[in-house]
Amino acid sequence: MEIATLFVGLAVVVLAGTALSDRLRFPAPLVLIAVGVAASFVPAVPAVELHPEVVLIGLLPPLLYAASLQTSLVDFNANRWPILLLSVGLVVATTAAVAVGVYLLLPGLGWPAAVAIGAVVAPPDAVAATAIARRIGLPRRVVTILEGESLLNDATALVALRTAIAASAGGVAAVEIGLDFLRAAVGGALVGVVVFLVVVKLRKRIHDPLLDTGISFVTPFAAYLPAESIHASGVIAVVVAGLLLGHKAPIVQTARSRITERITWATVAFLLENSVFLLIGLQARRLINDVLDGDVGVLRALVVCALTLVVVVLVRLGWVFASRALLITGRREARLSAAATFLVGWAGMRGVVTLAAAFVIPADTPHRSVLLLVAFTTVAGTLFLQGLTLPWLTRRLGVPGPDPAADALARATLLQQAATAGITRLEELEADDQHGVADLVRGRAEQRTFAAWERLGTRQEAETPSELYARLRGAMIDAERSRVLEIRAGGQVPADVVREVLGLLDIEESMIDAGTEQRASIHSGGPALVGSGGCEDLDAFPTRHTEVDPVCRQCVADGTTWVALRICLACGEVSCCDSSIGRHATAHFQNTQHPVMQSAEPGEAWRWCYIHHATG
Repeated sequence: MEIATLFVGLAVVVLAGTALSDRLRFPAPLVLIAVGVAASFVPAVPAVELHPEVVLIGLLPPLLYAASLQTSLVDFNANRWPILLLSVGLVVATTAAVAVGVYLLLPGLGWPAAVAIGAVVAPPDAVAATAIARRIGLPRRVVTILEGESLLNDATALVALRTAIAASAGGVAAVEIGLDFLRAAVGGALVGVVVFLVVVKLRKRIHDPLLDTGISFVTPFAAYLPAESIHASGVIAVVVAGLLLGHKAPIVQTARSRITERITWATVAFLLENSVFLLIGLQARRLINDVLDGDVGVLRALVVCALTLVVVVLVRLGWVFASRALLITGRREARLSAAATFLVGWAGMRGVVTLAAAFVIPADTPHRSVLLLVAFTTVAGTLFLQGLTLPWLTRRLGVPGPDPAADALARATLLQQAATAGITRLEELEADDQHGVADLVRGRAEQRTFAAWERLGTRQEAETPSELYARLRGAMIDAERSRVLEIRAGGQVPADVVREVLGLLDIEESMIDAGTEQRASIHSGGPALVGSGGCEDLDAFPTRHTEVDPVCRQCVADGTTWVALRICLACGEVSCCDSSIGRHATAHFQNTQHPVMQSAEPGEAWRWCYIHHATG
C-alpha cells in the first residue's frame, strides 16, 4: 500500500509541477528538482532511495528508446562527426579533468575512484538538454547534435565507470580498456541491429495496434539486457534499435499502429522524464546528511563539488570550441557559428544517469558520500546554472531558431509533391472508377494541399477556405457527436457500435485540429527563402522585389474573391492562387507555359516552379 501511495503521489506531483511550469513559462525539470529538494526536508515525506538498478535498467532503456524513435536517422548521420566528438571525445576529456581535480582535493581517494566520479559526471543528460533546447527554440542543427550526443555519451561514461571499478579491484591493462570499449561499441551495435531485424519481421506479420505497441514496450529491454549480459553497451543497442525502427516505421507499421505507438510513447516518456527530475531532488537530504556525518569536512566537500561543477562546464566549452573546425555536416554546410557553438557548449545539463551511476561506486570506496554529493551538485548546478541562462543567452546572442515561415513553405512544397505523385497514380487507376469517385478523391487531396499553402500567409483578417471548412465541419461534428450521445443514452444501440462511431468522429476532428494551425507565428520571421535545389527555371527567374498591383483582374471580371495573389515572373501577370475559386495563376501557366510564379503577398518572397514542383 505504501509503494502504491508513493507512486500515485509522485505522479500527482509531476503533473502538478509540469502544469505549474507551463503557467510560469519555466522549464519543468527545474521546477520538479526544486520541489523534490524542498520535499526531501519535509519530515512527513518518506525517504526515497534512488537505486542504480531502477534507473539503469528500469528507466534508462525506455527513455533512450523514446528519444531515439523521435530522432531523425538522416539528421543523426549528417551530424555524426560532431556527435561522436562530443559523445566519446568530450566524455573522455571530462572524465580525465575531473579525475585529476578530485584526486588532488581528496587525499587517499585513489585514481580508480577519481576516474569513476569523473565518468559519472561526464555525460550530459538525454532528457534535460533536449527538453530545454526544444522549449526555447534552439536551431535544429544544435538540437540534433545535443540529441545525438546525449543518446550515445552514456555508453562511453558507463564503460569508463565499469573499467574504473574493475581497476579498483585489481590491475587493468590499457589493452583491456581498449578491447572493452570496442566490445561495448561493436557488440551493442550488433545487438541493436539484430533486435531491429526481429521487430521488423514481427511487425510485417502483425497489424493489431495493441500488439504492435506491446512489442514496442518490450523492444528497449530486449536490446538493453542481452547487450549488457555479453558486456556490450546496452545504451548503444537501444539507440541503434530505436533509430532504425523510427526510420523504418512508415514502411513496416500500419498507420493505426504508428499513431497508437506515438501517443503511447509520448505519454510514457512524459511521465518517466519528469519523474526522473523529481527523484533527483528527493535525494538531497540523504546526500547532505551523509556528508555531514563523514570525516572530510563540509568546507572541503563544498570545494570539491564547486570545482567539479566548474571543470565540467569549462572543459565542455573548451572542447566544443577547440573542435569547432570539425563540426561540419555531410551536407556541405558551413561550420557552426561562434554563437551556435557556444550554445552547444553551454547546453551540458546533467541528469538522472549521473546520479544513478554514482550509486554504482562501491560502498567501501573512500569518501563515497562526498562523491555522491559531487554527482548531485553537478546535476543540480548544471540544470539551474545552464538551464536557466540558456534562453537568455540564446536571445542575447541572436541565434535564430527554426523559422515558422520556412517550415510552412517546406511543408506546403512537400505536400504538393506528394499530392502530385498521388494524383498521377490516381490517373493510372481512373479506368477502374465506375462510380465517379476519382473526382471526390482528387478534391480531398487538393483541399489538404491548398490548406498547407494557405498557412503561408494570405490576409490575416480573412478566413481562408481551409479555415472555413474546419469551422463548418467542426460544427457538424459537434452536432453529430451530440446526436450519437443522445442515441447512446437510449440504450438501443450496442455500446461497441457507439464507441466505433465516436472513434471515427474523433479521428476526423483530430485531423481538422492538426490542419488548422495559427498563422500568426509564421509571419514573425519575415519572408521565407529557400534554395532552388538545382531547378534551372528557378535559377533563370530570380526573386522580384518591385511592388505590384494587388488585384487579380480575372477575379474582378468574374465577380469572385481571391484568397492569395501570385505574380508570373516571366510576364508580370498577377493572378489568384489555387485556393481561390478561379485558380487563375495555374490557368495562366497552362495557357502560357511560363514556369515560375512568386507570391505577391506582403512580406513573402518565395517562388514556385510549376514544371519541377520546386520552391525557391
